Amino acid sequence: MRLNDRIFGAVLLALAVAYGWGATQFPEPFGGAETVGPDTFPKLLAVVLSISSLYLMLRPDPDNAWPWNRTGIELVIAVVVLVLYSGLLQPLGFIISTTLAVGTLCWRMGATPVKAYVTGAVSGVAVFVIFNFVLGLVLPLGLLSFLEVS
Repeated sequence: MRLNDRIFGAVLLALAVAYGWGATQFPEPFGGAETVGPDTFPKLLAVVLSISSLYLMLRPDPDNAWPWNRTGIELVIAVVVLVLYSGLLQPLGFIISTTLAVGTLCWRMGATPVKAYVTGAVSGVAVFVIFNFVLGLVLPLGLLSFLEVS
């Protein structure tokens, strides 16, 4: 059954390469290249995903029956939530999309809906503030664009 981890690792490696290549396609920011730009975080994620997928391929778990019970369903739900998150990030904005995604994932892991979505909202606002005001990397506001400060 080691083949499952190797196949999954190969799929993840292909995803990491595609994601890393996509990150190199961002236009150069106005004012020239920066050490930390819009492509920094996606490139970092691609490297981490590549290393993780290589580990899965080289050191597969000896007992890795794929969980096609409740755990498998939860994994499918998590993937669907993350795909929707990436599609809604621009139109809804970072804060709302992150609130919905993190809230839904926390709820699926057992938190009450109120606690889950409060956690999502706090996470979305905190990361937005860090990226926009500390790192100087602009995240989309989407529906909250009326809050934009000139």
